[in-house]
Amino acid sequence: MMQNYDQILIRPVLSEKANLLREEGKYVFRVDPRANKIQIMEAVRRLFNVHPISCTVMNVGGKPKRQRSRAGYTASWKKAIVRLPKDEKISLFEGV
Repeated sequence: MMQNYDQILIRPVLSEKANLLREEGKYVFRVDPRANKIQIMEAVRRLFNVHPISCTVMNVGGKPKRQRSRAGYTASWKKAIVRLPKDEKISLFEGV
């Protein structure tokens, strides 16, 4: 069981779709592939001092890429969407 909360949340996802979700009170993070929903919600609660309602987790597959003549894939990663109550915000995102 992982206890180091800053290692569970790798970084926030800053994309157009994530910005639209933020208006609904949902925050998107790139997370450790071994973390589960309970660990992710606990990490968000401890690191940002908020009270998450729910968490949706998905695995994002790597995309095919080419570098000169060599074909390959980008790395696969795990994404979590954490929903907060209407009156709570994560200040890390608000300055972006």
